[in-house]
Amino acid sequence: MTTWDGFTAAAPRIGAIFARRHRATGNLCLLGTLRSDGYPRISPVEPRVFEGELWVVGMPGTTKFRDLARDPRFTLHTATVDTHVGDGDAKVWGRVRDVRDPALHQRFAEDLYAETGFDLRGQTFDRFLAADLEGASSVEIVDGHLDVTIWRAGEPERVVRKH
Repeated sequence: MTTWDGFTAAAPRIGAIFARRHRATGNLCLLGTLRSDGYPRISPVEPRVFEGELWVVGMPGTTKFRDLARDPRFTLHTATVDTHVGDGDAKVWGRVRDVRDPALHQRFAEDLYAETGFDLRGQTFDRFLAADLEGASSVEIVDGHLDVTIWRAGEPERVVRKH
């Protein structure tokens, strides 16, 4: 499993596209999880990068977080509105792990407040989910061609050009 910093070092092209699209949508992404009946679920979420980790955070008690408590596998896709993918598109996948560290939770809350004004300072986090990344991919138009970049943990990025 790979942290966010490890991922962006190993897969800089995908990491840059993901970061660019994440910022462009105000941090909105689509989270794919597995429901209790085995069917997939897609939910909006605003993941955050903090202290070298990608955190899958949101309103506690929602079905997406119940899904992740039961099965930690996920995929996270940058939200896109451009059917021509002019600004690229990216997704990452892996498993979440619950990090029980009250000091980290409070540093995160302080950073969130400083950046957005949303105040979680002083609150206790029931679950705090870090993303351990296993793979990623991106698409972008380069010189009139579609470049698909693929990464798996432990391997370098590779680009497949579609003509």
